[in-house]
Amino acid sequence: MGGGMEANKNKFIEEWGSVRENLEHNFRWTRRNFALVGIFGIAIPILVYKGIVRDFEGTDALGS
Repeated sequence: MGGGMEANKNKFIEEWGSVRENLEHNFRWTRRNFALVGIFGIAIPILVYKGIVRDFEGTDALGS
């Protein structure tokens, strides 16, 4: 029905998709990766949580 309408594959997009699909097989823990996980996975969420708790405690004291 839609013959002759093949899509042209982009070599770079296909390579990027392959790398994404196999990321868990090619990932290596390095000092930089540990630092990034520590900052964005642990430190920032803790700081955001403490800021939210401090804000609620401050507004709770004002409302009482």
